[in-house]
Amino acid sequence: MYQQIAANKRKTVLMMVLFVLLVGGLSLLFTQFIGGTPSLSIYVLAGALIYAFITYFAAAKLATAMNGAHQIEKKDNPRFYRIVENLAITNGTPMPKVYLMNDPAPNAFATGRDPNHAIVAATTGLLDIMDDNELEGVMAHEMGHVKNYDIRVAMVAFGLVAAVGILADIILRMAWFGGDDDDNASPLFFAIVIVAAILTPIVATLIQLAISRKREYLADATGALTTRYPEALASALEKIKAHGSATKRPNTATAHLFFASPLKKREFASLFSTHPPIDERIKHLRDMAQ
Repeated sequence: MYQQIAANKRKTVLMMVLFVLLVGGLSLLFTQFIGGTPSLSIYVLAGALIYAFITYFAAAKLATAMNGAHQIEKKDNPRFYRIVENLAITNGTPMPKVYLMNDPAPNAFATGRDPNHAIVAATTGLLDIMDDNELEGVMAHEMGHVKNYDIRVAMVAFGLVAAVGILADIILRMAWFGGDDDDNASPLFFAIVIVAAILTPIVATLIQLAISRKREYLADATGALTTRYPEALASALEKIKAHGSATKRPNTATAHLFFASPLKKREFASLFSTHPPIDERIKHLRDMAQ
């Protein structure tokens, strides 16, 4: 477990390096295309890094706002709050802020940049259909993301993929509208710039999704080890599979944060799924129980 936590911290650094390479390569290509000086690419890279830095610190609040979650105290929902409180004590981690989403779909998510700035949230639908053991299993999974520093990886991925996407969009627009006026740019080089601007955000997104799927298996295992009752989490997954986890306000930018995918199945292909199949997760949990 500690090895995985250390690995997640290394992944954060690796993702930052990959991001710099992606943005640096894109900006250098575009600078050559428009005939600008090399210093222009440095300014572009600096701007993207500043955007990613701001997003990193603001992403948790942005994620809760985008999904309509609001903070609660113990008096607002004693059952939910005490389960999170007990899990924090068991894990030896700081008490996270507790949020609630008014949504009938059973789901939950965790966010924040580290255990000292963590947020865990659940939908009203989750609280309604889960018994105490199942709810504890789901929240142990989310607290597992906090304990394993998955939330930091997710926040960095969220910020960097967004920055790459915005930069690629700017480059596409400027290349398209400015390409005809640039006599020095060959059609081949123009095509290279366009293809790079299209493929870079796709590559960044695929990296994010691959990391997200691995995180879910690890958090399931961490949650089961915390409660010592894998069957409760497996049972919760079965209920979620039966009821459906698509929320009223699905958002692809924050889908990877959720316990189960909040998107409708028709909205994404399996290649771009942020979560492994529920049946596979249930199987792994029951293998642990045996």
